[in-house]
Amino acid sequence: RMLDETKEDMTPLQQRLAHLSKILGMLSLGVCAAMFVVAILQGRNLFDMLLLSISLAVAAIPEGLPAVVTIVLALGVQVMSKQNAIVRKLHAVETLGSVSVICSDKTGTLTQNKMHVVSSYANGMLQEVNEELLKGMVLCNDASISQNEVLGEPTETALLCFGEKQGFHKKDLDMKYVRVNEIPFDSNRKRMTTIHQHEREVVAYTKGALEKILAMCTSVWQDGKAVRMSNYEKQRILEASRQVSEDAQRVLALARKTLKSPYEDDVENKMCFIGFVGLMDPPREEVKDAIARCYKAGIRVAMITGDHPLTALAIARRLGIAKQETEVITGNQLDAMSDEELCASVKGYRVFARVTPQHKVRIVQAFKQNDMVVAMGGDGVNDAPSLKQADIGIAMGQGGTDVCKQASDMILADDNFATIVKAVEEGRGIYENIQKAILYLLSCNLGEIMSLFLAIICMPHVVSTLSAIQILWVNLITDAFPALALGVDPMEWDIMEQQPRNAKESLFAHGGWMFTILNGMFIGTITLVAFRYGLNSSPAKAQTMAFMVLSLSQLFHALNLRSRTHSIFVVGLFKNKWLILTFLFSTALQIAVCQLPIFNFILKTVPLDMMSWGLVFGLSASVILINEASKWFAKDK
Repeated sequence: RMLDETKEDMTPLQQRLAHLSKILGMLSLGVCAAMFVVAILQGRNLFDMLLLSISLAVAAIPEGLPAVVTIVLALGVQVMSKQNAIVRKLHAVETLGSVSVICSDKTGTLTQNKMHVVSSYANGMLQEVNEELLKGMVLCNDASISQNEVLGEPTETALLCFGEKQGFHKKDLDMKYVRVNEIPFDSNRKRMTTIHQHEREVVAYTKGALEKILAMCTSVWQDGKAVRMSNYEKQRILEASRQVSEDAQRVLALARKTLKSPYEDDVENKMCFIGFVGLMDPPREEVKDAIARCYKAGIRVAMITGDHPLTALAIARRLGIAKQETEVITGNQLDAMSDEELCASVKGYRVFARVTPQHKVRIVQAFKQNDMVVAMGGDGVNDAPSLKQADIGIAMGQGGTDVCKQASDMILADDNFATIVKAVEEGRGIYENIQKAILYLLSCNLGEIMSLFLAIICMPHVVSTLSAIQILWVNLITDAFPALALGVDPMEWDIMEQQPRNAKESLFAHGGWMFTILNGMFIGTITLVAFRYGLNSSPAKAQTMAFMVLSLSQLFHALNLRSRTHSIFVVGLFKNKWLILTFLFSTALQIAVCQLPIFNFILKTVPLDMMSWGLVFGLSASVILINEASKWFAKDK
C-alpha cells in the first residue's frame, strides 16, 4: 500500500527541459510569424519566405537536444556501471548531480557487513557467557551451515559462529530441540521468537533489541535458574549495554520461557532474561574519506539505522557523520513529532536510530520539503517505500531484496557508500555537460535567427542571408555533432568542491542567459559582417561567406563551452579529443562544401579566394577572443 501511494516526481532536468521547450516553442512561432509579416510588407516572394520561415523554425528549435541529452545520459550509465553503480532509470543519472543529502543505511553500506560477536553479558557480568545464552542464540536463528559454509543474514551467521566456537553445534541442537512454532522477526517488533520441543518440555527463545526484550521480562537467569528481576538488576543490564553500545557494538538480547503448549497465545510475556551479546561490524575504510568529500561538496550525510542510538552515534563519530548526541534522534521521538515539526528540525539531525519503514518515508519527505534533493539507500523489503519516495532510490546489489531493487533508481553492485559518492560526482559532470550542450545549441540557434532576421529588416532589397537548405545543413553538421562532443567533456577538477545545485535552479542560472544571448548576438553580427562584405562581389558570394562564418564560428564557440569560468588554455584545449576531432572534421567538411562543384550545386555556394577565407576564419575565431577576454575580465573583477 505504501508503494502504491508513493508518486514519482519528474527529475529536475525533465522539469527544466519541459519549461524550456514551452519557451522555445512560443519564441520560434513568434519570430517566424514576424519574419513572414515583414517579408509580406517588403513585397518579397511569398513561397520563398514561407520556406525560409519554416527553415527558421527549424533553426530556432534545437531538435538535436533530446538526442544529445539521451546519448549523454546513456554514456553516463555506461561509465557508472564500470564503477559498480547500475542505473535503472536514465534520468536518475542527472538527478544524482543535484543530490544535497544522502540518507544511508548503516549495515553493509557504511560498514563491511562482516558481523562478529566481540562481547557478551550473562550472570550479571560483562564478558561472561552461559550455556543457556549460547544455546538460545543458536536455536533462535535462521542461519545454517552447509558444507562448512555459513549461510544466512550477517547478524545471525555471526551468532551461529559464536555458538559453534563454544561447542554448541546447530545441527545437534536442532535434533534435540525441534522447532515446532515461531513468531518471525518484524521491523516494528524488533524481535523474533522460536518455540522448541525437547522431550516433554516446550521452551520459547526470543532474541532482539535490548529494550524490547527487557520490557517483556519479569525474571533473570542466574546460575541455571530464573530469579525475580529487581530494579538493581535491570540497571546493571542497562549500564552494561550502554558501555557496549558506546564502543560501537550492536546489542542483541535473549530471553526464554517454558510453555505448556507450542501454540500458546501469550508467548512473549513474563519471560526470563538470559543475557546479551555485542556485535561489531567494522566501518569500511574508504567511507570516511567519501563522507569528507561529501561535506566538502556541500552534501549532507544522514545515517538511518535500526540500531540503538548509542551504537549508531559511535559509528557516526568514527566516520565523521556526527559528533554529539544532540544530532541523534530515535523512532520514538519521531513518533512524538508532527510532520511540520519534523520538517522544521530535520536538518539538525545526522543520525536516525531505531527507525521503522514509516519513519524512513517521513524523513525523506521532510528533507524534500526543505527543497533538498534526497538520495536514499536501503536493502530490505521495508525500505522500498522510502526508496521510491526519494529523488534517487539506491538499492544494495549484494544484500538487497528484489522488491527493493525494483523500487530503486540505482543499484550498488558492491553495497558501498563510496560508490554513491562517485555516482554523485559523475552525475554532476553529466549535468554540466548537458548544460554546456544546451547553452551551445541555443546560442548558435540565436545566432542563426539574428543573422536572418536582422538582414531582412536592415537590408530589405537584397537576397536572404542564408538559403533554406543552408540553414538545415548548419543544424545538421555544426549543431548536433559538437553538442554531442561537449556531452562527453571531461569533468572539471573542482566539481566536488562546488555546492549542490538548487532543485529549482534554472538551466541558465549564474549568467547562463546573458552568456547565451551575447554569444548568439555576436555570432549573428559577424555573420552579417561577412554577408555585407560578400555583397561587394555578388549575392551568391555573400550567402556563401555568411554560411561559412555562421558554421565555423559555431565550431569555434564549442571550444568556449569547455568552461564558462576558466580559460580553455587552463582547462586544456586538447583534453576533449572528441571535440577536437569534431572540430577538424566539420571544418574540413565546410571547406569541401565551399570548394567542390557538387556541393556548390546542392547548397548554392561558390568557391572563395584566399583573402575571403582569411576573413571567414578571422571573424569565426573572434568568438574565442571575445569569450577569453570576458573570462579574464570577470576573474580580474
